[in-house]
Amino acid sequence: MLKETTLNHLPTNIRAPQYRREDVSVGIVHFGVGNFFRAHEAWYVDQCLTLPGQSGWGIVGVGLNGGSRGAAKARAFQQQDGLYSLTEVAADGARTVSIIGALREYLLAPADPEAVLRRLADPETRIVSMTITEGGYNIDEKTGEFRLDTPAVQADLANPRRPATVFGYVVEGLRRRREAGVPAFTVMSCDNLRSNGHIAHTAFVGYARALAPDLAAWIEANVTFPCSMVDRITPGVDTATRNALNEASGLDDDLPVLAEDFSQWVLEDKFCNGRPALEKAGVQFVDDVAGYEQVKVRMLNASHILLGALGLLLGYRYAHETVEDADLERFANAYWTLDAIPQIDAPAGVDLDAYRQRLLSRFSNRAVADTLLRICSDGASKVQVFWTDTVRRSLTSGHDLERIAFGIAAYLEMLRGRDERGETYSPIEPTLDADQIALAAADDLAAGLALPAFDGWRDMDTTELDAAVVRARRAIRDQGVRASLPR
Repeated sequence: MLKETTLNHLPTNIRAPQYRREDVSVGIVHFGVGNFFRAHEAWYVDQCLTLPGQSGWGIVGVGLNGGSRGAAKARAFQQQDGLYSLTEVAADGARTVSIIGALREYLLAPADPEAVLRRLADPETRIVSMTITEGGYNIDEKTGEFRLDTPAVQADLANPRRPATVFGYVVEGLRRRREAGVPAFTVMSCDNLRSNGHIAHTAFVGYARALAPDLAAWIEANVTFPCSMVDRITPGVDTATRNALNEASGLDDDLPVLAEDFSQWVLEDKFCNGRPALEKAGVQFVDDVAGYEQVKVRMLNASHILLGALGLLLGYRYAHETVEDADLERFANAYWTLDAIPQIDAPAGVDLDAYRQRLLSRFSNRAVADTLLRICSDGASKVQVFWTDTVRRSLTSGHDLERIAFGIAAYLEMLRGRDERGETYSPIEPTLDADQIALAAADDLAAGLALPAFDGWRDMDTTELDAAVVRARRAIRDQGVRASLPR
């Protein structure tokens, strides 16, 4: 098994940590230790730890979910001393395997909430980061405010010293620091959200304000919430993939991660209590992340879920299959060149057509084997985040709506869970209930437009768009996806 004592006995093709792990102390607490975090933030921090003067930036990972799965995940991290392998695969199949050692401890919050709170209150903790998914910030999309009415938040407000949510943990940690005279930490969102730092600010300050207005004022004055743009395709790892990765590497790793060889992190330099030398690991620090964010969200993410929905309907299951299909590749290029690119205000020096070509190469990476179900998971949240700006700009300018309407139609048809071959699949929509998902299967083809996925443009006149969506849904049902793709 991969663990600290086996690092000196790795296969010769495996890159071991280039620093003494026993010299690494903890400076970061991270909530949500999923594959993306392990292939992205932890990977960047791992590179920083090789540099002089950077040994104080090790990471403690925190799992918020209990149950058997949460316990098994915690046990695996603990048995492997926080170590895991990262396999990076290029589009041509070339791969490198590294052992990531930045994760120094893993805590399961439901099993020992006080241990998490001690870490948050520890003066050595200077950054608290998170990957809690696009829908995890508990924001009311209609008002833009933090929701106080959810049962979990209500429970934390009633018993703030024994929190269960990330909001309760972070704010209680900050309360303890204020009480002890310890400086605040930076709260850093690494989720795929526009203005994720501002959203994190709204969420945590909103919770704190409901709990104690004076604490909220202290947080506003002392805590920073940098915005960031994160990018790396990191598929899920099932048992078969884990076994294949271990067979290829020669390791016995219960926690391997697979990722493409491309990675990008654009970040505001707003850290109230220090940070790692991330710029030396390839992170790009800028004054305004918004432009980079728009390029990524409206080109990569928007087309990812667009191709995902179309691919699932055609019977595909992996991302590379969609761009290997000439019709879908043509449709994606039309969406990029006619709908997305003309309506993006790109930062200086960003070549949007070169970015488009790079996306095609990244999506074609067969070795990554990214599943369409993963790409489309939580689509109700993703559609709202990834498509809203392009839809709103198109409605305002009178831009052609045909491809956009077809994408919305494909998403709704995808929710029905049956492809054109008659095979079934299970869409992953944690924010939708059964009645909402049933709207997509209704005979009334306009019913699905009531879903919250489309709230981002509900205040606009969508008469023309709604009619185009209904026409596209009828065409998909009557003729199939390929025959009804806009030409």
